[in-house]
Amino acid sequence: MIRLNVLAKNLENAKQIHELTEGKALIGVMVRDFATDEEAVERVISYQEAGVPVSVGLGNGDANQWEKVVRVALETKPAHVNQVFPAAGYTLGALKQVNSTHTLVNALIRPSGEVGKVIISTGPKSEKDLGVVTTDVAAAMLADIGVPSIKFFPIKGNRCLDEVAAMVRSGAKYGLDVFEPTGGIDVSTIGDVVEVCLNNGAKEVIPHVYTSIVDPETGLTKLEDVKELLANLPRVTL
Repeated sequence: MIRLNVLAKNLENAKQIHELTEGKALIGVMVRDFATDEEAVERVISYQEAGVPVSVGLGNGDANQWEKVVRVALETKPAHVNQVFPAAGYTLGALKQVNSTHTLVNALIRPSGEVGKVIISTGPKSEKDLGVVTTDVAAAMLADIGVPSIKFFPIKGNRCLDEVAAMVRSGAKYGLDVFEPTGGIDVSTIGDVVEVCLNNGAKEVIPHVYTSIVDPETGLTKLEDVKELLANLPRVTL
């Protein structure tokens, strides 16, 4: 299964993307873009009321936003939440307390530059040091706390696919079936990235494709680029 994770400038843009992808796209709402929790919650709810599934995110992996992500998620119970590795278990537990068991929570892991090794110190304090572990250790720790999805960022388009493959294999080994590659993916690289994920054991792939398909003049996510993304995906059922 493949779902896209993309941005939208406004409700109309979000609705257009939702229709074009036949509901197989999450629309990212980055909490860093909003001055208050209330503004972010209002945006999420406006999308939800239109039937658009929302992914509540940090904003470029900004670790300082992790608590704001939790607060907005608890108010809105979205389809998907992006979270830093150290706070993923807390977030999952908090959502369960409000009966938001449908929300998919991921944990942000960074490539280290060495195949088979990754960085899990992605929190606001821990990111100041280099917490490098094996891909197996990272996956096992997430399996211990029940977090089902790995967000791997930044993968620099298709320039570290060996590292992607290793992390996907470890995730599959420990029952983490969802993999979310992000960072530099565009219409030309999405096919290679998703294919590597599927070939190495991911059952669901959620590539995040953000600014590369946003019109810099209007701020709108370009529908023609969304169509091209869909056309360039491996031939599997969306």
